[in-house]
Amino acid sequence: MSVSAASRKNAAPVMKAENLGITFGGLHAVSGFDMEMFEGDLVGLIGPNGAGKTTVFNLLTGVYQPTEGNFYLYGKSMLGKRPHQMVEAGIARTFQNIRLFKDLTVLDNVKVAFNQSMTYSVLGGILRLPKYWKEEAEIDRKARDILSVFHMENEVEQKAKNLPYGRQRKLEIARSIATGAKILLLDEPAAGMNPTETAELMETITLIRTRFGVSILLIEHDMSLVMSICERIVVIDYGQIIAAGTPYEIANNPRVIGAYLGQDNE
Repeated sequence: MSVSAASRKNAAPVMKAENLGITFGGLHAVSGFDMEMFEGDLVGLIGPNGAGKTTVFNLLTGVYQPTEGNFYLYGKSMLGKRPHQMVEAGIARTFQNIRLFKDLTVLDNVKVAFNQSMTYSVLGGILRLPKYWKEEAEIDRKARDILSVFHMENEVEQKAKNLPYGRQRKLEIARSIATGAKILLLDEPAAGMNPTETAELMETITLIRTRFGVSILLIEHDMSLVMSICERIVVIDYGQIIAAGTPYEIANNPRVIGAYLGQDNE
């Protein structure tokens, strides 16, 4: 469960950004970004197209290195960390455009996420030594367990490219969970989904937060989804935070309405 507003005063944030920003050739793509996330949080990050939302994700996952500010994971600075180091530290993400291994099976797409936890040697893998078989069997079991949570246990042998769009989205989230992430960044997970798929996605997001104890930061343009499941919402425009609060506070904020909610965002 998420940390209540009252208890946040005594809780340590799992992730904290302080004055985070990045400049490209003199253009401030993101500046002065401050945010805290606590265990079990489900937070929405919204704003107009080009506002800097995905840039924030890129900063928090090591794709971009900030030119100002700092951010921390469990109190430890993440400055200078590369994407694979971010994953090892406990932060994972999905992308606007689905990035699966299309010609691999559903099961193998999840199993690859366990690569960082493998301890057998290259030689052990080549010779198929007992440690190799033991670890591979354990990873197979863990991957199947995760897929069962996503109700995909009957699709393990299908190639990822043959799944319907909504199922591919779920597989991408399942693979992120398999990394052992404690913070999950979802970049427009409902993009391209029909209403039925979107409703199923909302159930999935709620389920994984409870089942796996992850904190979730969500970029999404579907305001019905954001307002329904997010407990807090951060709004950015031109790379800067213009509002933060509960869904009710955001929906009734004149500045947010003027900058974003009053626009046609479909």
